[in-house]
Amino acid sequence: MNTMRLIDTHAHIDELPYIEQSLERAKTKDLVAIIAVGSSFLANMKVLALAEQYRNYVYPAIGIHPHEAEANLEEAFKAIESNAIHCVAIGEIGLDYQYAVNKARQKEVLEVMLDIAKKYDKPVSLHSRRAWDDVLSLVQAHGIKKGVFHWYSGPIETLQRILDYGYFISATPAVDYSRKHKEAILNTPIERILLETDTPVKYSGVPSEPSDTARVLEIVAEMKDVTASQLADITTRNASNLFNLSTQDT
Repeated sequence: MNTMRLIDTHAHIDELPYIEQSLERAKTKDLVAIIAVGSSFLANMKVLALAEQYRNYVYPAIGIHPHEAEANLEEAFKAIESNAIHCVAIGEIGLDYQYAVNKARQKEVLEVMLDIAKKYDKPVSLHSRRAWDDVLSLVQAHGIKKGVFHWYSGPIETLQRILDYGYFISATPAVDYSRKHKEAILNTPIERILLETDTPVKYSGVPSEPSDTARVLEIVAEMKDVTASQLADITTRNASNLFNLSTQDT
């Protein structure tokens, strides 16, 4: 029997209270890989340790989330640079203009991250809330060829430019109720869609974990009028190619 194979392409599993149990539940929902994203120095260190502990199942991506941009980051920058070669991506990185922020500082941090991604030829996992055009401009200016705009819910005009440049968009459980996120996924070809949970973010008040990728698959498959199996095949291939994974058939 041909079992579906899914990849959660963006999960903060370092923040889960019961990691082992969550990963076991993920395996029962056909997940063959999880991209564990870091957001700070401490989170990055934990992500690297988890990837070592769950080798060939948890894959590390390390970065500085824009909410962490105000901190003293010299130690974090050095750690990211020295570990980048062992990671499948640089992320979570980006800009966030949702609240009153130091935009200049966020951009400085993002540019350091993009330089590292470029130097080590790594894709980027991008946070771009209310900063979609600025993130795209910086990514382009730094010559980044591979990346994913995670949980995109911005303007369709910017989405079209993102797709024209060859980047991916990821669908989260919010596609079930967020009008802007749903609109973005509807306007993105399946060949450019990834699936993710952004674990442990709460959706409708309920904390998520990687096993929820299966629910995202079902919702997006219905939206796109394809079978879950077809969507699983395509999105898993997309993720494997972007992050250079060699997940084995299970």
